[in-house]
Amino acid sequence: MKNTFNTVMSILILIVLAAGVYFIVETVRDTAAAASQPFEQVNEANYALQTQMAQLMNPTPTIIPDPVTYINEIRALARLETIQYSVSQVMTGEDRQGTLGFAFGTKILVVVHGSVIAGIDMEKIQPGDMRLENGVLYVNLPPAEVLAVTLDTEKVEVYTLQEGVLADVDPTLVLQTVQGGQDKILSVALDDGILQQAERNAEAYLLRFFGALGFDTVVFPQN
Repeated sequence: MKNTFNTVMSILILIVLAAGVYFIVETVRDTAAAASQPFEQVNEANYALQTQMAQLMNPTPTIIPDPVTYINEIRALARLETIQYSVSQVMTGEDRQGTLGFAFGTKILVVVHGSVIAGIDMEKIQPGDMRLENGVLYVNLPPAEVLAVTLDTEKVEVYTLQEGVLADVDPTLVLQTVQGGQDKILSVALDDGILQQAERNAEAYLLRFFGALGFDTVVFPQN
């Protein structure tokens, strides 16, 4: 009986000790949380103050572009290539001249393939070529011009039409005929209105360009 009583008392003491330990732990936790709360508030206040100071020291910039900025951006385009013509041209060349032409002369046919590129040289725009009036941007563009004429030398075709009895094809004749083909390609493109089309394409492109800069109405006065 005495042993049973001692066992029960031991269990009760353990329960009381466990409850006491739990109470102490919870009390310490609550005290620590209450003690740290003011510091958290201080930290939050410090962070907010640092954020405000950073905004004051490094404010978001407001960019206000001026006409000079626009001029610089346009010049960065340099040559605005707005159209390209691809042309094939058949040319003939011969050196069958003089009384002995039948013996030493040659007649050839040359097919050349080339391209003509036209556009606007934006380097020629000056600050005085742009003005803003009542919300309308006026831009005087330089005239369209041919920017490049090139031949695809790998596709040049040379055919001998007539060859003298004692003659070989003269490389100089081939070269001169090819050069004539390049000149003809340029002439065809000009006759077809490549410069006028280049100017229209440039205006269409620059309308979008200036629109992206915030100008809704852009006028290109005729020269």
